[in-house]
Amino acid sequence: MIHFKVSDREQISAIGTILTLVLALAAGMAAIGLIFILCNVNPIFAFRKIFSGSFGSIYGFKETLTKAIPLILIGGGLAVVFKAKFWNIGAESQLLMGAIFGTWVGLHWGPVLPSPIIVPLMFFAGFIGGAFWGLIPAILKLRFSINEVISTLMLNYICAEFLTLLIVGPWKSKKKFGFPYTDDLPDSAILSLLPGSRIHTATLILAVISVVVLAIVIYKTRFGYEVRVIGENPDAAKYAGIDFSRTTILIMVISGGMAGLAGVGEVAGIHHYLSYPDSISSGYGFTAIIVAWLAKLNPIYVIFSGIFFAGILVGGDAIQISLGLPAATVDVFNGTLLIFLIMGDFFTKNKVRLLLKERA
Repeated sequence: MIHFKVSDREQISAIGTILTLVLALAAGMAAIGLIFILCNVNPIFAFRKIFSGSFGSIYGFKETLTKAIPLILIGGGLAVVFKAKFWNIGAESQLLMGAIFGTWVGLHWGPVLPSPIIVPLMFFAGFIGGAFWGLIPAILKLRFSINEVISTLMLNYICAEFLTLLIVGPWKSKKKFGFPYTDDLPDSAILSLLPGSRIHTATLILAVISVVVLAIVIYKTRFGYEVRVIGENPDAAKYAGIDFSRTTILIMVISGGMAGLAGVGEVAGIHHYLSYPDSISSGYGFTAIIVAWLAKLNPIYVIFSGIFFAGILVGGDAIQISLGLPAATVDVFNGTLLIFLIMGDFFTKNKVRLLLKERA
C-alpha cells in the first residue's frame, strides 16, 4: 500500500522559499492555460492579451496602478491579521463600510469645509468605519468562540445589503433621475488625479506609506513580535504572557481600517458618489487575500503583488472584449492561483515522503 508521511521542515531557506513560490506560480499558470484550452482559447495568446492589456501600454499601466491602490491597502492589512492566523475574509465589507462613513462625512461637511480639512476627515472616518466592521468578528471570536471565517464572510452580505438600502432609501439622490445613487460629493471632497489617468495620488501615497509603516511595526516592534508569535505558536504566546484578546482586537482594527481607507479612495477618487456595492468594489476585498498570500504576508511585498494582480484585473477586462470570455474568467484565474500558492506554502513548511508498505 502507498502511504504519505508529512513532517515539519526544520529549516526553510530563502532560496527554497523563492523557488517554491516560483514553481507554485508556474503550476498555477499551467493549470489556467489548461482551462483556456478547454474553452477553445489559445493560452499563449490569452496570456499575452492579459499582460499586454495591463502592462503593454501607458494607458494600461495607469489603469493597473489605479486598481492596485485598493489592493495594496487591503493586502497590507490582511498580511497583518494573517500573520496571527486570524482569517479575515470580510475585507470587502470593511471597504464598503469605509466608503459609507467617508461619503457621509463628505456629503455633510464637505460643503462647509475646505479640501485640506475634509479629505483627511473622510479618510479618518473611513478608517473608523472599516475598523468598526472589523471589530465585530474579533469580538464574536473572543467572546463566543465563533469562527472568524464564517462571521467575516457573512458580514460581507450584511454590509452590501445595508449599502443598497441606503442608496435606494434615505440617501437616494433627488438629482439622479431616479437612479439609486447618493448626491455627488462636493468639489472639496474629491481627490485630485494624476493628469491623464484615474490614479488618485493621495490614496496611492497613503497606501505606500501605510505598508511601509506596517512592515516596520511587524518586524521591528514588540507588538509585531507578539503578532508573529501568536501566529506561529499560540501556546507559546500564552505561556509568554502575550495578551491574545488585545492583539486580536488591534490587528482587526488595523486590517478593517486599511480596507476602509481603500473604500474612501474609491468613492472620493473615482466614483464621487455611493452606488451599488459591485460598482464601488471590483471584488478588491477577495483579490487582496491572494495579494497578501503571494507577498508571503510581508507588507512591503504587497506593493508588488498588488500591482501584479491589478494587472490581471485590467487584463481580464481586455480578454473579455477580445476573446469574448465571461467576466468570471478573472475570478477563475485568481482562485486557481490562490490554490497553488497555498499548496506551495504547504510544501515550503512541510516535507512529504512517499512510503511503500507490502500487504501482510
